[in-house]
Amino acid sequence: MVVVRFLLLSLNIDAILGEVAIRQKRRKLEEMTNRNGLSGAYTTTLTRLKAQKGSKSVLGLKVLMWVLYSERPLRAQELCHALGVEIGSADLDPENVPALRTLLASCLGLVTVEASSSTVRLVHFTLQEHLSSDPSLFHSPHSKIAEVCLTYLNFRYIKYLSPTLCSAPAETPLLEYASVNCVKHYVSMRYGLAVLMVGQSVLTEWVKCPHGC
Repeated sequence: MVVVRFLLLSLNIDAILGEVAIRQKRRKLEEMTNRNGLSGAYTTTLTRLKAQKGSKSVLGLKVLMWVLYSERPLRAQELCHALGVEIGSADLDPENVPALRTLLASCLGLVTVEASSSTVRLVHFTLQEHLSSDPSLFHSPHSKIAEVCLTYLNFRYIKYLSPTLCSAPAETPLLEYASVNCVKHYVSMRYGLAVLMVGQSVLTEWVKCPHGC
């Protein structure tokens, strides 16, 4: 209960401080007071997240989508690489990989990093319930994650790696997750059969190799 109260207070303060004028701050305080606990705080924070300028709102929603729908908790570097993938590209552009602090900032406190494992998780288990209750928030999340995994596995650098490697090179942190879980995301999604057919040969090759074991 103490954790929930602290989280609620933190989200409410962030929402109020996010306003510029005193009148806006007072109006936001009134709104937060009238809302129902954490659910109201989550709704307010998501509204602020979507209203961020530039590409921050898109990045914030992508982070939440990956954390919510990934097959296992993602390490920070895995998530950063996943969000740096451009669908259809031949290789990963290092300059397109966002910094961890940028990811966290774009989520306005809704995600955090476990110090012991460096995994990225939602700030509280009730947030998972809140996000899952809104089917319109993320469109075809498993399809989008599967496309990123397939694109990553099809990068030229990765395709030319030796199939006898026992572990993924440090410069390819998403390799293990993509090779093991790409098919799982395709199975989980309702649509995307055409994309699956295009990538079938690539998936088959990687699932059989040691990276997917």
